[in-house]
Amino acid sequence: MESIEDVMLDCEDKMEKSLVFLQEQFSGVRTGKASPALVENLQIPYYGTPTRLRELANISTPEPRLIVINAYDPTALPEIVKTILAANLGVTPMNDGRVVRVPIPELNEERRTELGKVARRMAEDARIAVRNVRREANDHAKALQKGGTITEDGRDEALKEIQKLTDDSIMTIDDSLKSKDLEIMEV
Repeated sequence: MESIEDVMLDCEDKMEKSLVFLQEQFSGVRTGKASPALVENLQIPYYGTPTRLRELANISTPEPRLIVINAYDPTALPEIVKTILAANLGVTPMNDGRVVRVPIPELNEERRTELGKVARRMAEDARIAVRNVRREANDHAKALQKGGTITEDGRDEALKEIQKLTDDSIMTIDDSLKSKDLEIMEV
C-alpha cells in the first residue's frame, strides 16, 4: 500500500512535469528572434514514419532572423518544407536543394497579440493540469485516511502541503507567462 510520502512525491513530480511541458510549448511560440525550438519538434513524415525534425536534420541559427535546417538525408527536404508550411508558424521556408532556410519576419502588432493569446491558453492548460494533479493527490490522501493508514491530522497536513505545491506551481506558470508575454511584445 502506498504512503502519504509516495502521494506527495508523485504529486510534486507530476506538477513539475506540467511545468516542463509548458516550457517546451513556450519554446515553440514564435518571438521576433530565430530559435531552433520553433521547428525542432515538428513531426516530419519520413519514409512513412512521423519523425521529429531534430532527429532528421541539424538546425542552426547563423543570424538572429534566420533558421537553417541541414537535413542528413536531402530527399527529406521537400517534406520538411511542406510540414513547416502546414504548421502555420507564420514563416515561409526556402529549399535550395541542400538546406532549408527559414527567414523569421518581423512580427506586427496583430500577430504579437495573437501569439500572446496562444501563450495564455497554453498557461491556462498548464494550470488546469496542475489543479487536476492536486485533486488526484487530495483524493489519495483522503482514501489513505479512510483506510486507516494516516490520521485526520496527517490528512489535513497533507492537504495543506498539496495546496502549497499547487500554489507554487501556479505562481511559476504565471511568472513564465509574464516573461513569455514580454518576449513576444518586445519589438
